[in-house]
Amino acid sequence: MRADRLLALLLLLQNRGRMTAPELAAELEVSLRTVYRDVEALGASGIPVRSERGPAGGYSLMDGYRTRLTGLSDAEAESLFLAGMPGPARELGLGAALATAQLKLQAALPAGLADRARRLQDRFHLDAPAWFRDADPVPHLATVAQAVWEQRVLRVRYRAWGGEVRRELRPLGLVLKGGIWYAVAWTDGPASSPAPSPPPGTAPNNAPIPTRTYRISRLLTAEPTDTSFERPAAFDLAACWAESSRRLEARLHQGTARLRISPRAQRLLPMQFGAAGTRALADAGPPDAEGWVLVDLPVEAPAVAVGDLLRLGTEAEVLGPPELRTAVARTAAELAKRYAALP
Repeated sequence: MRADRLLALLLLLQNRGRMTAPELAAELEVSLRTVYRDVEALGASGIPVRSERGPAGGYSLMDGYRTRLTGLSDAEAESLFLAGMPGPARELGLGAALATAQLKLQAALPAGLADRARRLQDRFHLDAPAWFRDADPVPHLATVAQAVWEQRVLRVRYRAWGGEVRRELRPLGLVLKGGIWYAVAWTDGPASSPAPSPPPGTAPNNAPIPTRTYRISRLLTAEPTDTSFERPAAFDLAACWAESSRRLEARLHQGTARLRISPRAQRLLPMQFGAAGTRALADAGPPDAEGWVLVDLPVEAPAVAVGDLLRLGTEAEVLGPPELRTAVARTAAELAKRYAALP
């Protein structure tokens, strides 16, 4: 690890010029004492590091010195696919590799292209997590990622809705959705070392590949085993996730509510109901004299839909189906009765 850190320090000085000890410590996530030791070690190994005291001082390389140690390691090359997502890369255990890979790329680029790359990094930032929600704790993410890469069976304990369950998973991929990590796993694929590849798009028994999705934060334990499995040759993680998302949305949306909504509710609908709200607005009827429109909004089961629709308050009226309108009216009446008793 120290050799990697020394290389990172050298590349920082080469790419950015003069840097102070506190700046280096912050970049490398080490103490000032470690920076002092590492700079001394670079000098002892023949690297011409120049030290200047005073407010404008710091460390820099002698003019004209450039290292040629810019080849990428396997981990650094893999980490470049997460170059726009330093947070997720760190969660996967690739944070240090990503930082070093980026420094090596900057060191290998001609001066003009390196400046353009730095300007791009200064001006664009990707923030994956959703608003107003803390990130999930994912202590087992790196273990799952390693099992995905090495095609190892995982023995897990998982907190499901019905209680704790135990599973042996054959993890095929990881997905980051709205700041939440999920594992897509082959639920009953055969263990092997190795096994013949199945026909495209099928499991070895010619059936569709059976997969399930597991939220990483609900893993109570994740223990890698010595058992390997053969990844289905035609498995497509992006296509699998898209189909899984479509099935989930279809399962959740069990009906359609006919609503009359105000101009304010028209602004709230996409925020409160996501893509379903946006699509409903796109197909809305023409506004009346007061600006209210009619929309058809996909909703979940009645018990859930009532609570969701009441979030719109007096800015919406449920017109149908009749049983949903009745349920909303009943709940509103109970609320009015409860609050009427207050002094």
